Amino acid sequence: MKSAFNLETCARPNILKLQPYRCARDDYEDNGTNILLDANENAYGPGLDLSAKSIPKGVSNGTSNGTINGDYYLSSDVNIEGLNRYPDPHQIELKKLICNLRNPSSPSPNQPLLDPSNLFVGVGSDEAIDTLMRVFCPPGRSSILVCPPTYGMYTVSAHVNDLSVLSVPLLTPSFAPDIPAITATLTANPSIKILYLCSPGNPTGALIPRSAVEAILAHPTWNGVLVVDEAYVDFAVPPPSSSPDSDSTSHTTTSLTNPSWPCPSLAPLVSSHPNLVVLGTLSKAHGLAGLRLGYAITSPPIASLMNALKAPYNISAPTSALAIRALQPPSLALARKHIQALLVQRGRLVEELPRIPGLGRIKGGLDANFVMVEVLDGLREEGRTACNVCALGVYERLAAGRGVVVRFRGKEHGCEGCLRVTIGTEAEVGVFLREIRGVLGEVLGLGGEGLNEGKGARKVNGKDREEEERREVQESEVVA
Repeated sequence: MKSAFNLETCARPNILKLQPYRCARDDYEDNGTNILLDANENAYGPGLDLSAKSIPKGVSNGTSNGTINGDYYLSSDVNIEGLNRYPDPHQIELKKLICNLRNPSSPSPNQPLLDPSNLFVGVGSDEAIDTLMRVFCPPGRSSILVCPPTYGMYTVSAHVNDLSVLSVPLLTPSFAPDIPAITATLTANPSIKILYLCSPGNPTGALIPRSAVEAILAHPTWNGVLVVDEAYVDFAVPPPSSSPDSDSTSHTTTSLTNPSWPCPSLAPLVSSHPNLVVLGTLSKAHGLAGLRLGYAITSPPIASLMNALKAPYNISAPTSALAIRALQPPSLALARKHIQALLVQRGRLVEELPRIPGLGRIKGGLDANFVMVEVLDGLREEGRTACNVCALGVYERLAAGRGVVVRFRGKEHGCEGCLRVTIGTEAEVGVFLREIRGVLGEVLGLGGEGLNEGKGARKVNGKDREEEERREVQESEVVA
């Protein structure tokens, strides 16, 4: 008997239209030899102190049926015997530690401190991004607002949830939010339920001023939620005094409960703004991308809705145990050491990249663990301009021929001819600087070391132009 099942009419129409999104590891894997400067991972490794006893007695081990045996719980002994039990569905100890990370050390007299009622924890911040849409956005009738260039997962999640996506591009070259245009768009489109801002931006690396966030929150008629994604905010701190880019970040850092972890997070503002959500993650500054642990800090009513919607045991016991360890003082000190090392290498790139023939300006801000740089169609001294053909050529040759993987971002607003380069270790940055000189020489005809008089980029026309466009669009679709 023939089945009556028809996938085309049974599945949701918006899901049938989805194109599978591409992530950084689809093209180039961690094979032990590639230098991966493409996904904004922490090159110095996990911020987990494995040499000292860093979990105090009595802290939950991430399961619902007890505490840690003995005085300390080492990450090497994740409670294997307890894996037959479901994990803690509430994660109170973990939430308390996240609050400690973001609470101000000197709150105003009437300012309540963050507590677990303000928290949602999920599988990366991506779970929070999606959960917020499911809480606030009726499918087929609602919209979100994004400000490109920005993190691609906002649009991916909107399409999954059958939402329309409106956009107000960031101002160039500052990559600051266009507040008048955002205000007008929110006024004209009451279907917009969520506005996503990335601060520091990806791929812009620019911190969004607190004044811009407060201006949006002051909108007199918009009934919606402002989400500030702070995945990279822990890098927006003054670099070590020895760093060449010591004046690159002019933001005043927020003094936190833990004085060893200062950063300009806007999380404390949720106590005075009921429609503000601040996202965070352990993937970047803490070097735990493989753990997949993110969080949302918001008003208790919104956090309650998000927690009601999540799967009952969305955070596994091993994830919880390692996250708790990562937020203890010894591990935070190690993560801070890694951040300072990355800032030194960021300063090195900012100093050396503009000196390389064939490269142009550093675009955007210097508030994240990556930089964005222009690839020109010849020598800067000859008045050459940013070029997508050249940038894509450099990206492809670096990855395929040299084992150095960066990210092409040239199709995004304000990013013509740009490569985004994650900050690596001292050795990785050295290899990258050497290899990009050689590749620029090949692509631009500058000679083997990229130091000779340039001939300029080749022209691309006709079918070659169509193929070039296809490759540029394909590489720009990577969500990372």
